[in-house]
Amino acid sequence: MRYSTKVSDAVHILAYIHLNPIHSLTSDSIAESIQTNPGCVRQLMSKLRRADLLVSVTGHPKPALAKAPEEITLLDVYRAVEQDKPLLHLDTHTNPECGVGVNIQLALQEYYDEIQQAAEQRMAEITLRDILDSFRAKADIWLKTASRTAAATLGYYRPEESTGSKESAGPTASTGSKTEEPAEPTGKILNQ
Repeated sequence: MRYSTKVSDAVHILAYIHLNPIHSLTSDSIAESIQTNPGCVRQLMSKLRRADLLVSVTGHPKPALAKAPEEITLLDVYRAVEQDKPLLHLDTHTNPECGVGVNIQLALQEYYDEIQQAAEQRMAEITLRDILDSFRAKADIWLKTASRTAAATLGYYRPEESTGSKESAGPTASTGSKTEEPAEPTGKILNQ
């Protein structure tokens, strides 16, 4: 069973364009980031333009967001690329001579409608700015980890024997939740 990644790819396109405002952004370069073909990128960008989320001129590799990231919601993107397609789909090929096959679809539809409504309500609350902020936080953690890993691979970083970790071993007294901050590295950056 194949599932659609159009919303994910469309958000990726918008984020990529926002994060690279001075670079030449051809459909080829964006497609390379998404790992899809440029034709797919052009189709999604066309839908985003029609929904007034993106501005671009054919032949000029300088697309831009049509609105500020805090004004673009996940629901806007979903509707731009999926139109009225529901998140959940009924199997319409069940046996019409079976009592379950005939009625299960009717029983499920009302629940699917509730789920769709709740999902759309939540998507309307999530902005591209929220996604970009989350991206930056995750990218910062990844960069810290990647730079230590790269330094160790090149022989410039050697972990020292740890006498104790700065990571939280359990919930904090004030919030009851684990800390999310990565531990400080215990090691030395070596000179060549």
